[in-house]
Amino acid sequence: MTLVAAPARLSTAATTFEADFAARLHWSADTDAAIEHRVADILADVQKRGDAAVLEYTARFDGLSAPDMAALELTQADFKAAFDAIPEAQRDALQAAAKRVRSYHEAQKKASGESWSYRDEDGTLLGQKVTPLDRVGIYVPGGKAAYPSSLLMNAIPAHVAGVQEIIMVVPTPVRGSVATGGTGEGTSTKGERNELVLAAAYVAGVTRAFTIGGAQAVAALAYGTATVPKVDKITGPGNAYVASAKKRVFGTVGIDMIAGPSEILVLADGTTPPDWVAMDLFSQAEHDELAQSILLCPDAAYIDAVQREIDRLLPTMPRAEIIAKSLTGRGALILTKDMDEACAISNRIAPEHLEVSSTDPHRWEPLLRHAGAIFLGAFTSESLGDYCAGPNHVLPTSGTARFSSPLGVYDFQKRSSIIEVSEAGAQVLGKIAAELAYGEGLQAHAQAAEMRLTTPVKPR
Repeated sequence: MTLVAAPARLSTAATTFEADFAARLHWSADTDAAIEHRVADILADVQKRGDAAVLEYTARFDGLSAPDMAALELTQADFKAAFDAIPEAQRDALQAAAKRVRSYHEAQKKASGESWSYRDEDGTLLGQKVTPLDRVGIYVPGGKAAYPSSLLMNAIPAHVAGVQEIIMVVPTPVRGSVATGGTGEGTSTKGERNELVLAAAYVAGVTRAFTIGGAQAVAALAYGTATVPKVDKITGPGNAYVASAKKRVFGTVGIDMIAGPSEILVLADGTTPPDWVAMDLFSQAEHDELAQSILLCPDAAYIDAVQREIDRLLPTMPRAEIIAKSLTGRGALILTKDMDEACAISNRIAPEHLEVSSTDPHRWEPLLRHAGAIFLGAFTSESLGDYCAGPNHVLPTSGTARFSSPLGVYDFQKRSSIIEVSEAGAQVLGKIAAELAYGEGLQAHAQAAEMRLTTPVKPR
């Protein structure tokens, strides 16, 4: 059977554009009610029975039986052995990527993650103290594919932020296991541990790791068990069960975000080789059938050329079936009247990945307000950002780039306000505070401030 990838062909000049555009963008983030119910049961059970529940669900959903949690824990020796065992080219690539990711996040920490303070004219000290979280949990997906890059992007900024304990969970389901209710990540041969993921853990400085996944892993991290330490925050992507579990434990612990399907938006002026753009659209479409790839361009002939390259290149792709379903179901090639309009539509979409494939990308970049990451110029493929450019690849999806940001050092830090009021400062601030407190009817607040005054405010 011949596969066909047929992204919707839209034009902003068409009278039906707004309706067609809205229909193509629509994606429901609502979790299936059955998943929500099962996740709630798993979380409650792990909270109640701890390790015993985690072992039971790992055997049931991943087909991976173990006598105790110690058998599911990875060690630093495992990380080092995996690093030594992988090919030299992979070791070099891991280390080069980690170096760039670390350098970027160290610069990020210096720019926005340092404590500061100042004294005003009466000697009062005001400032902000920035401190790292004590312990974080990183969920690394496993099953359909291995994601060492995801591990680097989560662990390295945590390490740079100063987090002392980084706890990794990674499912290693056995082929043929029942992939429902827990991990549901797919299967891997004989539950084997992925060497590249463990090598990445060695490079990134993971403290402890467990071969568990799904809602039970999220529960173990959020509530703690006899073996798995309770963390302060959980980051990292997963399937619907993981997303549902993260939503439910938020408040008990922090989370990074609830990620939807992956997205790429290419703004093209028609000067980039069309096969480059076609492959960039593939790079997100191959993630899964719900991933979204969109091209915005004012050149109709160029859009035709990109479609021809899609047709030519699709049969060469190992994940051609997934790409075809993604592009046909959610992809779009949109003709705009000019690049200014393309930028305006991009801001409406607020994509996860935004490529500005133009001879003069810096002309258009100031017009782009909402995107998880912006890739400037024809040579800046989104895939470079996924692996080794340096900035984080954990990005907001489904339009949430309008109000949220990529994962970064700041996600692994917290801020405490510093206030030291001098005696002179108390004379000024105390009167203001007492006046407002009396106005709110909070007498103790007012009197606490007045006690520091040499001339108290007269009570009302």
